[in-house]
Amino acid sequence: MIVCKSAGELEIMHQAGLIVWEVLKGLREQVQPGVTTLDLENFAARRTADCGARPAFKGYRGYPCVLCASVNQEVVHGIPSASRRLKEGDIVSLDYGAEFKGYYADAAVTVPVGSVQPEVEKLMRVTRESLDRAIEKIRAGNRLGDVSAAVQQWVEHHGFAIVREFVGHGIGTRMHEEPNVPNFGQPGSGPRLEEGMVFAIEPMVNAGGPGVKVLDDHWTAVTADGSYSAHFEHTVAVTSNGPWILTRPREYTGPSW
Repeated sequence: MIVCKSAGELEIMHQAGLIVWEVLKGLREQVQPGVTTLDLENFAARRTADCGARPAFKGYRGYPCVLCASVNQEVVHGIPSASRRLKEGDIVSLDYGAEFKGYYADAAVTVPVGSVQPEVEKLMRVTRESLDRAIEKIRAGNRLGDVSAAVQQWVEHHGFAIVREFVGHGIGTRMHEEPNVPNFGQPGSGPRLEEGMVFAIEPMVNAGGPGVKVLDDHWTAVTADGSYSAHFEHTVAVTSNGPWILTRPREYTGPSW
């Protein structure tokens, strides 16, 4: 069952979402050559505590950290480490969630470390644009398949591959609620969107093939062919006025990230 949230619940989720936005904004500013992913983890943990929130990921199904930091060929769920030092030309996906007053918000952004190759820059741009296109479909009366298809069509049009093993999800008083939100699908299929529904939309896109595998740490997912991967995400509500991105300020008018 897809749970529709009240106006009051959406406001609390927006408060949680603004914490996520501020933490990720701060993390983006920390990314530079020489920084370790554990440095980023420690920053996220401090900022979460300063905001009076609870980290959504730490302890979830045994995950050990506040932040997922996935570098280059790592798709999602990269565990921060003191031995993983960022270098010029890397990209790092920063996936972070917070719980505030009983409600969750979740977002992700992929950040370049210094200058990156043009094809890598294109991978990040197309992935972010696919998120923008999916968000535009978060409107009452549309179908969930319209959202999924918007991602797939844009990504594949540009020659990249959709990860199929990992998907977006509903979100609210739990980190993962119904339904799953794949990044591939058929327009006009799936549940009809209604006001108050909230989804974490998160395209995960590979420069090479779509295949992934999970490393021996049982968390870190990497591309099967070693190609780079990008990941962008926002928590988005269906409203009578169209999509409301809960993980950014109301006054923000730029691209999704």
